[in-house]
Amino acid sequence: MSKEDVSEGLKRGTLIQGVLRINPKKFHEAFIPSPDGDRDIFIDGVVARNRALNGDLVVVKLLPEEQWKVIKPESNDKETEGAYELDLPEELCGSHLLQQPVKGYNDSPDVIIEAQFEDSDPEDGHGSTQNVLVDGVKKPSVCVHDKGKEDADAPVTKDESTSTSQDPRALPEKSLQRSAKVVYILEKKHSRAATGFLKLLADKNSELFRKYALFSPSDHRVPRIYVPLKDCPQDFVTRPQDYANTLFICRIVDWKEDSNFALGQLAKSLGQAGEIEPETEGILTEYGVDFSDFSSEVLECLPQGLPWTIPPEEFSKRRDLRKDCIFTIDPSTARDLDDALSCKPLADGNFEVGVHIADVSYFVPEGSPLDKVAAERATSVYLVQKVIPMLPRLLCEELCSLHPMTDKLTFSVIWTLTPEGKILGEWFGRTIIRSCTKLSYEHAQSMIESPNEKIPEKELPPISPEHTSEEVHRAVLNLHGIAKELRKQRFVDGALRLDQLKLAFTLDHETGLPQGCHIYEYRDSNKLVEEFMLLANMAVAHKTHRTFPERALLRRHPPPQTKMLNDLVEFCEQLGLPMDFSSAGALNKSLTTTFGDDKYSLARKEVLTNMCSRPMQMALYFCSGMLRDQTQFRHYALNVPLYTHFTSPIRRFADVLVHRLLAAALGCGELPDLEPEALQKQADHCNDRRMASKRVQELSTGLFFAVLVKSPALQESGPLESEAMVLGVLNQAFDVLVLRYGVQKRIYCNALPLRSYHFQKVGKKPELKLVWEPEDTDLEPVQQVVTIFSLVEVVLQAETTALKYSAVLKRPGTEGLLGRQEGEQPDASVAGDLQA
Repeated sequence: MSKEDVSEGLKRGTLIQGVLRINPKKFHEAFIPSPDGDRDIFIDGVVARNRALNGDLVVVKLLPEEQWKVIKPESNDKETEGAYELDLPEELCGSHLLQQPVKGYNDSPDVIIEAQFEDSDPEDGHGSTQNVLVDGVKKPSVCVHDKGKEDADAPVTKDESTSTSQDPRALPEKSLQRSAKVVYILEKKHSRAATGFLKLLADKNSELFRKYALFSPSDHRVPRIYVPLKDCPQDFVTRPQDYANTLFICRIVDWKEDSNFALGQLAKSLGQAGEIEPETEGILTEYGVDFSDFSSEVLECLPQGLPWTIPPEEFSKRRDLRKDCIFTIDPSTARDLDDALSCKPLADGNFEVGVHIADVSYFVPEGSPLDKVAAERATSVYLVQKVIPMLPRLLCEELCSLHPMTDKLTFSVIWTLTPEGKILGEWFGRTIIRSCTKLSYEHAQSMIESPNEKIPEKELPPISPEHTSEEVHRAVLNLHGIAKELRKQRFVDGALRLDQLKLAFTLDHETGLPQGCHIYEYRDSNKLVEEFMLLANMAVAHKTHRTFPERALLRRHPPPQTKMLNDLVEFCEQLGLPMDFSSAGALNKSLTTTFGDDKYSLARKEVLTNMCSRPMQMALYFCSGMLRDQTQFRHYALNVPLYTHFTSPIRRFADVLVHRLLAAALGCGELPDLEPEALQKQADHCNDRRMASKRVQELSTGLFFAVLVKSPALQESGPLESEAMVLGVLNQAFDVLVLRYGVQKRIYCNALPLRSYHFQKVGKKPELKLVWEPEDTDLEPVQQVVTIFSLVEVVLQAETTALKYSAVLKRPGTEGLLGRQEGEQPDASVAGDLQA
């Protein structure tokens, strides 16, 4: 359609726009969200997608009603909603950043890669990487496997209903799903790059065979691509088998309307599939992450005369806090230290509490080449083994990073607080600090856990001579006391948190390969930092919006999608779970009071938390002047009217913009040269890059876990076994949360030695009855019913294909981890790994 017709159609309401989601399991199915929050709009087949790719912003036209999708009565809702990429805002559950080890680390051959909690607010402060959730509701892309799905010999009765051929219009309204076709691509969000493998074309006598090779993308949502043979390795045609396991990157350059195949250009050969670095480079390229070196033009914007010292004139413009007891709390391996804290007792029993954030905007002049590249990158990207920084390392890790015992430029928010966390006074301003020590979360935790004992000096990092360990210890305890009160009040006021399991890895010091993994524990020291970052972000949001009501850069979180929430309400009623979904606070209360403390109950809570996260929407940066309805400014998860990001400018460009706005509000800086429309455009770009960064992080975690499952050391000691809880049941498969590792897997019935299986819905509750083929012909077949919250035992096993591993259900009654009836509590030894 022409641009003019599309504009007219969108105005009249005859066309609908939305972000395209392609189901990674059934790539002929695609969806866009319904504008009214009802069931997704269905787009059937590659032709109807009209060359749009996953993530693109598209315009669709509804098809006539007789062409709408007929929904089978027993079909699972996940089939009508497609595969949701869980776009949870980090305020709600968080996402951990994985820091690379410090170079020269030599205490042990292993390095624990910790969860670095971004800036430790509940959006960015903790929670999960969606347990290796990548492109589906619960499907790691590194392990999509349909083993046995087409196996003609499998002794299986499928019990699959097909849609009837009756006229769809005669069916009840609820059993139809609106269907549409793409008529325009408003914005190509997908990078048009893919990783995959080269193959020769099948027909050796065709004209195409002499000109092109076939590029087969690893992501089946991207079409197969013809690439010119001249782009391919010289000996590819004569020795194609030599390249069977070589990973290439290809970019789509053209895609004709009438072709199922695109035309592309081979960008480069990455290396062997299944190896960490080639796979990582492929992930970064596919998601459009710029990991190139910074140009000389950008580096020239940095201070040239090193070592750099603070110019004398800055002291007259800033509040000098260098004598105060100020310190950082971060993961032990962190190098980009954005934030520091201080807590000074006052004579009246109250406290002066400060949050001190690196003054990155001082080093990044607006409009400079450095500013432009930071705006384009928009965020640092945290992989398991390394960080792709938003800013050159000289800034990230040296000049801006708040290292101890060096003078640093900062932007501070300082409050007078009562011990209960009530705000009596507030001050914003540019400051100079000198952190007295760099605490790790473990250091702060040991201080919290030993309130009356002196921590031995050898167990603490160096502390500057002007301050004592006792002074730091007291400050940590006072901050902890106030943070507990702030947190308690937040949840009383109706905040929501959906905590999910997440992985941290132990890496081999020499090879960088994963040696083991464990579920990361989120503790009081993390919560302490989180509360004060939240407080600072909210304070700055109010300050900038008060001063610049049309130009504030804020962060909103819309309420959950109505249709999915209503389905969940109905589902919980069927299960007899007393869940209240009327507000964020009500949901939080339900999740914290419905379940007991035994390990089985905690596992059920994990599953339900996962289900509650599906209707949640993304949190979004926006310009206040571009949204007229101020009720839409609200943040659903935090349940506050205004929120922004101020506390992590080293790794988020949005925070740099907020720093500039705050400086202008305080009269110590120029108002950024951005009209509301331009600021909104930058906000949209930050949203896109943040989403891409999150996906890359999840894929990196998935990659390392897949490598771990395949590692020879693990193969020698036998396959990985764990208890798992069922969190979704489909017609021929079911999804489980593997409790020991926090990963989610799909188990296909066809891949199990079953005599038959049967799917049915009991009310709204789906269940699969499995009939196992007996191991001994004299024995009766064993029956097993799989439904939501069933506790099962699974084995994770490597497959021959690079980076694929599957989960297989263990036969009931075999010796293993369970050894008890379904529904009984897990063994303490097994469930001890579960952190809820």
